Amino acid sequence: MLPFINIGSDENEYFSDGISEEIINALTKIKGLKVTARTSSFFYKNKSLDARHIGNELGVETLLEGSVRIINERVRITAQLIRTDNGFHMWSENFDRKLSDIFELQDEISLLIADKIRENFGHFELQEHLVIPTTKNIEAYQKLLKGRELRMRWNGADVASAIAFFDESIELDPQYPDAYFEKGWCIGMLASWGYMDKTEGLVQADRNIDIGLQLNPDSSIGHYAKGTISFWGYWNYKDAFKHLERSLEINPNAAEIRDALADCYAGLGNIDKALENNAIALRINPLSANLHFTHANLIYFKKQFKDAIIHLNKALNIDPTFPLAHEMMVAALIFDNQPEALKNHIEKNSEWLSRPKCCMAIYDLMYKVSRFRISDIELSHEQNKKSLPLRAWDLYLEVYRNNHSKALNILTERINARSGQLFSFQNDLFLQPLHNYGDYQSLVAIVFQSSVIPKLKQKTISTDKETPFTEDELSKAITSLEKAMILGKEYCKPELSLKQLAFKINIHPNKLSWLLNNHFGKNFNDFINQYRIKEFQQLAILPENKHITLLGLAYDSGFNSKTVFNTFFKKETGKTPKQWVKANS
Repeated sequence: MLPFINIGSDENEYFSDGISEEIINALTKIKGLKVTARTSSFFYKNKSLDARHIGNELGVETLLEGSVRIINERVRITAQLIRTDNGFHMWSENFDRKLSDIFELQDEISLLIADKIRENFGHFELQEHLVIPTTKNIEAYQKLLKGRELRMRWNGADVASAIAFFDESIELDPQYPDAYFEKGWCIGMLASWGYMDKTEGLVQADRNIDIGLQLNPDSSIGHYAKGTISFWGYWNYKDAFKHLERSLEINPNAAEIRDALADCYAGLGNIDKALENNAIALRINPLSANLHFTHANLIYFKKQFKDAIIHLNKALNIDPTFPLAHEMMVAALIFDNQPEALKNHIEKNSEWLSRPKCCMAIYDLMYKVSRFRISDIELSHEQNKKSLPLRAWDLYLEVYRNNHSKALNILTERINARSGQLFSFQNDLFLQPLHNYGDYQSLVAIVFQSSVIPKLKQKTISTDKETPFTEDELSKAITSLEKAMILGKEYCKPELSLKQLAFKINIHPNKLSWLLNNHFGKNFNDFINQYRIKEFQQLAILPENKHITLLGLAYDSGFNSKTVFNTFFKKETGKTPKQWVKANS
């Protein structure tokens, strides 16, 4: 899905972005449907590119695009679904509703999109509703969207600014769980990364998220927020996995949940399991700078430095201002012993690096060379910076100065504070010289005590081929379907949908979808169009129809598009309609 275009006033940009994100979130709830995550979708915002090019980059078969316009108290939305292999418009519709009906409209659009994808590409189970509003106060919802737009910028200042909007949202509707989740997550992450007092911040974060979970205990967002704060704030792996796995059960296609699980597995030292989750997240969100950074970080832990540098370059091509990726690049270049590349990267990107001179000094100490010759005065001046370093460069410096006692004291202090710099300290290559010290081993034992470590079990995964029918039900459903096709000629209705056909033969649409794909081996459109082709062939060879154009006969057979008719006919018969008629006349 591409972000919907705002065609109203600029001040409503947040609203069109919010609608786009809500529909993405709704579609991710469908098990078996691949939905590209927000980050990758919004990469194409304000870019004019061909659908086939975008489909290639994202690895998707369809694109949803549209526009949003707010006029007084009404919202107008246009939406269209496009095949990425040929640019064909599969479906389009215009909606004009009261602004207060926005949640029902989001649900309606999401279900229509899912139906069309299922009809064209194969079976998946579809819920009765995909958007269940957690507030009826449209103003509270608008405040939440404004706050979320700031929060999604992923920097400390904007995350802090977002909280005021969530407060306003809560004031307008004190029973709005999502506003509590958003506020709690923002406070918790700011506290975890040292932007505010950690103890008080985590208390506030927990308070808000817990209120939200009391209001909506089955919220994927709520459990995600609780899980990430449990991990980043407390390093409590047991609670983190419990909430993140619950979040994933509710929303199985969310890339951010997979990313959080990758961090948790990395923290436990299980890099292979972390990479599994990262790979799933990247399939959902291939243009996420953060996910390419995470992948680089994980393979860096495995000492695959050159591959890590490749993924860091991918991250920085997507977002050249991503500080974590710049800091990680420095670390990878140090360990890969590339002093010239290290020098060039630091010179070109010094504004995104917290302690560049310290990094160069560490290189010289590690390799016992005088390549950069950084003085103690320069280091002292840099250490006095007020900006918060994303990596523990001062700690690493003491390690390679062989001040191991001092380094262990710094490490102990920061681990006791659960510093985000050191969430995966077991894997931190800069700390390897400390591993044989008893104090280091004691720290590992304290952090990974049994009370905070989960017992992870391999879950069995059910397959979509498990039949929803008894043997008798299956036989009756096949008979009803064939009657509707052969005797009722339902396929001659140009606007026939899977839902309409399911209603006609009196079974649930999910069951009909399963039946078509798993018994007949065809998606809905291919199944219906095969009957339309046969109908066309019968009509085309009748002498009394010679005065009717081939396209007219195609329309009489149920087709409503010349492109679809010609494409499917060639696919089914290997000939064009004209060639077939000539050969069979």
